[in-house]
Amino acid sequence: MRVLAAVDKFRGTVTAAQVAASIGHACWELGHSCIERPIADGGEGTLEALGGANRTTQVTSPLGQPVDAQWRMSKGTAIIEMARASGLQLVGGKESNDPITASTLGTGQLIDTALNEGATRIIVCVGGSATTDGGLGALQAISTPARLKSVDFVVACDVRTSFIDAARDFAPQKGASEAQVAFLTNRLTRLAADYVDRYGVDVTKIEGAGAAGGLAGGLAALGARLQPGFDIVAEELGLEQLVSDCDVVVTGEGFVDEESFNGKVVGGMQELASQGGKPIGVICGNIDPVVAHRIAHVSLVSQFGESDAFRETRTCIERATQLLLERIRS
Repeated sequence: MRVLAAVDKFRGTVTAAQVAASIGHACWELGHSCIERPIADGGEGTLEALGGANRTTQVTSPLGQPVDAQWRMSKGTAIIEMARASGLQLVGGKESNDPITASTLGTGQLIDTALNEGATRIIVCVGGSATTDGGLGALQAISTPARLKSVDFVVACDVRTSFIDAARDFAPQKGASEAQVAFLTNRLTRLAADYVDRYGVDVTKIEGAGAAGGLAGGLAALGARLQPGFDIVAEELGLEQLVSDCDVVVTGEGFVDEESFNGKVVGGMQELASQGGKPIGVICGNIDPVVAHRIAHVSLVSQFGESDAFRETRTCIERATQLLLERIRS
């Protein structure tokens, strides 16, 4: 049997590559072939899914310190994961963040560098940001924004949040108090009006412009197209063809809930498998009972207990693969 392991990371536990490798090892032991394909939905992990970094550039971190940010350039396509330059993890989490001053300057510096190196396509993967600056820092770092008009400029995002709602929906996760959320909301409102005046683009009318604290909207003001991150990954990796060539699809994610079926990896792979007429199942750390009926699955917590699921995750994934394939085939 030919198995396609197209999986996301289990956040904070195992990487997408480790999940795929564990499924692949289990398939090998069962006598099946397996294509291991770590994937992502446009946020953190997308750089690795699309080939990994082959460039490192020193840029400015969210709070103004130098940071060596990895990115990718291949055949004219630059892939920038904004979390590498403007991510919350770079400042030590929300406890150490300053949500008012945190800036996307470093992400803009990477975009500028990609333009200087001759990129003809730029994909900016958003998610995991420390910022709610509406992308202003990034725009200030791009020395000649007009150059972007000759580039295929794409933002990969997985949320539908509006530009103004970015503060309300995401800033508390970045350390903002209630008063700071109100301040940031007002700042985004003023910035949206400024983008209309400067670029003729009303970012408040663009779905998903609030991704990464409004970075998506700021880049849209410069002409970027916002696309679902999973769709970009699927196209770049040829997932439709891989599904066509396999017998069974196994996908994976740390926690499966309603959001998993709304632009995330699990829902995207389920749709591709359905279109290709292939059976699919998911291996997950845990699953919301409300959506458990929507896809064949093995939950590591339910099957092996919380302790083993977190301590022996890769071993549990291997065992779960055998159980899942039995369920799918029956």
